[in-house]
Amino acid sequence: MVFIAIGGSAGAVSRYLVSKGINMLSVTIFPYGTLAVNVIGAFLIGFLFSLFNDLVISVHYKFMITVGFLGAFTTFSTYSLESVNLLMGGEYKIAVVNILLNNFLSLAAVMGGIFLFRLIQQQGV
Repeated sequence: MVFIAIGGSAGAVSRYLVSKGINMLSVTIFPYGTLAVNVIGAFLIGFLFSLFNDLVISVHYKFMITVGFLGAFTTFSTYSLESVNLLMGGEYKIAVVNILLNNFLSLAAVMGGIFLFRLIQQQGV
């Protein structure tokens, strides 16, 4: 449990910094920061899931990274709230784009992470 808490703390702070940094660059109300952390986290979990299947690594470290860090880094609840707030604010087009991008890009990112790991593995790196 301590490992998960350590990973979660690092993931939460990382999410805040990445999301805030990206949102500061945006001039629209679209929540790009949340989208970015969700897609990055999805890519990382796909890659790391494949990597961890090949490595002899303690389950504590696996959980620290996947459950702790990535669980806190990605933010389904924030994405959901932002989508509902956009809908309630009458921003239907932006809300639908947000919902579609978060779902499709995150799924594609998981597949991309798995694909990249397999490509690296085949190259013998």
